[in-house]
Amino acid sequence: MTASDAPLPADVEARIAEGAFLLIDKPRGPSSHQVTAWARGLLGVERAGHAGTLDPNVSGLLWIGVGPALKLLPLLLEFPKRYVGVVEFHAPVDARDLARVAAEFTGPIFQTPPVRSAVRRERRVRTIHRLEIVERTPTRALLDVVGDSGTYIRTLAVDLGEALGVGAHLAELRRTGTGPFRETASVTLAALADAVERARAGETGPLGALLHPIDEVWREFPHLVLRDAAASAVAHGAGLARGGINAVGRPFASGARVVLVSRGGELVAFGTALVASTALAERADGWVVRPERVLADPGRFPPAWRTATTGRPTREAPG
Repeated sequence: MTASDAPLPADVEARIAEGAFLLIDKPRGPSSHQVTAWARGLLGVERAGHAGTLDPNVSGLLWIGVGPALKLLPLLLEFPKRYVGVVEFHAPVDARDLARVAAEFTGPIFQTPPVRSAVRRERRVRTIHRLEIVERTPTRALLDVVGDSGTYIRTLAVDLGEALGVGAHLAELRRTGTGPFRETASVTLAALADAVERARAGETGPLGALLHPIDEVWREFPHLVLRDAAASAVAHGAGLARGGINAVGRPFASGARVVLVSRGGELVAFGTALVASTALAERADGWVVRPERVLADPGRFPPAWRTATTGRPTREAPG
């Protein structure tokens, strides 16, 4: 048996079984789906998924989840994305006009997804948090853009050209960040392949360093610490009522994504806040979080809540 045929060491398999993320530097050419499939094959896992699709001719940071990390991919879609792109104008543009229009496009803007996008073409609002002109010539501009998840940078380039009255298109694009995570933490597929081979040969450190634990993601979100009975109820599919909260982390608004953890620090679920954190003190009861996805193994949380009449577990959830 050669090193390339050998199974991964038990400690690496255990890391994957716990759930892990790969931060891959996607090259231009292949689709995000193809890159994910290659990563899945290198690790020898049955399932893998990515968050935030990059077009084939776009490079940059691509998150790939394996094991239980797949369930956390929706949280990654909450993060703003950062891009560096080259916009090519169809006629010379004055520097002052470009600066003025860039300022006008900073903040909430309307966008319609491109014709070839995979989503329904409905006009929607996205917020551009940053639109900086890094370099420019009369007909080209290098932009540093931070926008809400779901912002179409190609559409932004076209809209900038229309606002300037000259027309424009996006010549090149690279994703350089997702939320607090930067491209400097990403690795190429070649580096991943090398780390896998070294792990199969007995040197697991390099591959272990590329398998980011899931708490790197969920700790970026507001979280609620649950009482033991509430953690058990949520793990079995119930909603979260006010009485089930043991402690509150950082503040959050109504409608925000929040993470639910046990008193022992184990991730139980994530969901949508039905009330703001500031309103919790005013409530003695009632539903406060609608869970969207349970992450915990229900078997680790024996049912601890019973109905008064039958003594059986109830799994009622808020509507």
